[in-house]
Amino acid sequence: MANKKCMKHIFARMIFDSRGNPTVEVDLITDLGLFRAAVPSGASTGIHEALELRDGIPTEYHGKGVSKAISNINDIIGPELLKKEFDVTQQREVDEFMIELDVTLPSSGTPNMSRFGANAILGISLVVCKAGAAKRGLPLYKHIADLAGNSTLILPVPAFNVINGGSHAGNKLAMQFYFNLKAGSRSYIQLSVGWTTNESFLSMFSCRFGLDATAVGDEGGFAPNIPTAKDALVLLRDAIAKAGYTGRIDIGIDVAASEFYKGKEGLYNLDFKNPKSDKKNWMKPEKLLDLYKTYLKEFPIVSIEDPFDQDDWKAWTAMTASVDIQIVGDDLTVTNPVRIQKAADEKACNCLLLKVNQIGTITQAIEAHKLAKENGWGTMVSHRSGETEDTFIADLVVGLGTGQIKTGAPCRSERCAKYNQIMRIEEEVGVQ
Repeated sequence: MANKKCMKHIFARMIFDSRGNPTVEVDLITDLGLFRAAVPSGASTGIHEALELRDGIPTEYHGKGVSKAISNINDIIGPELLKKEFDVTQQREVDEFMIELDVTLPSSGTPNMSRFGANAILGISLVVCKAGAAKRGLPLYKHIADLAGNSTLILPVPAFNVINGGSHAGNKLAMQFYFNLKAGSRSYIQLSVGWTTNESFLSMFSCRFGLDATAVGDEGGFAPNIPTAKDALVLLRDAIAKAGYTGRIDIGIDVAASEFYKGKEGLYNLDFKNPKSDKKNWMKPEKLLDLYKTYLKEFPIVSIEDPFDQDDWKAWTAMTASVDIQIVGDDLTVTNPVRIQKAADEKACNCLLLKVNQIGTITQAIEAHKLAKENGWGTMVSHRSGETEDTFIADLVVGLGTGQIKTGAPCRSERCAKYNQIMRIEEEVGVQ
């Protein structure tokens, strides 16, 4: 029987994320004390993601306020949860109750959490998970492992964001680029490999373009005004060589192609940030695939995320069938089991990008990962561009044992917080 005093009080407030935009933070008080969780926010978001509820009042935070989501927690979800007298270890029951509450309340509730907002529901789901771990006397990552039925704890290989593009930077680049440490470099005490290479890139870049070109984007990567993806790839390859890590560090690309897909024409505009972009240079999916293949021949690329639009299924399938690297679904799959299964059936990708706020609860995120694993995919746990100091995903990636994390460049505190937490975990579990 649930401990009737386990959940004593639930309270939400507005805080600011790493972009200075409002987001939701939730406090949960139990017999063991205060637990707190904060909800991240994305800029490059897929149209199939669960709804992030914003107020839409132009005069308040340019419409990005979250008072509705906060009110939904404080006035509806929280009180209803307390009435049910759930124990904090009942993660699935809590999550399923909130989803049902969102769907069944009058008129506007839908499966994408459009009544309460995924940012409201996720805030509670996160904090309940933290409280559940404490109730069981376990580290958070071990509690998550048990929830997922996972017996193997693995420290993840990091993907360091190096060059920001797309919606995350004000430069001309359509894509983002990463340093990927190889699997043999998992020890977080040895992350100097990535840090050193990042510093080599900074030094090389400032010499070529000047110090005023070393500003960083939302995820901590540099945001230079490099004109093309190939120019960026050359710089990355040179920085790896300069640091002495050729063969130890590979490259990953996050294309976020849905941002520059012209659906009416069925074409891709890599120059989409230029208002004078020449339509003659827009690409058919086949031509864009050929461009990717050219990059693969010239550069040590091991992972490409969202190479095509979120609903351009034919192009995704063609690419996955014709290249021998990791093809990651983000906007394509949005951590949603229905879309993951469709992608698996169509062989559209071979790796899931897991973002908890895309789906809305910890239980659903775990199910998404397990479905990906059942289909022989990898899973990469990911931050969002609008992050907080909350380090939950560091414990999540270890608990799920996915072996990969994307959580930004090692130069912004909200990104480094996750790496720091993984280093703490490493002290407990050892190098895997």
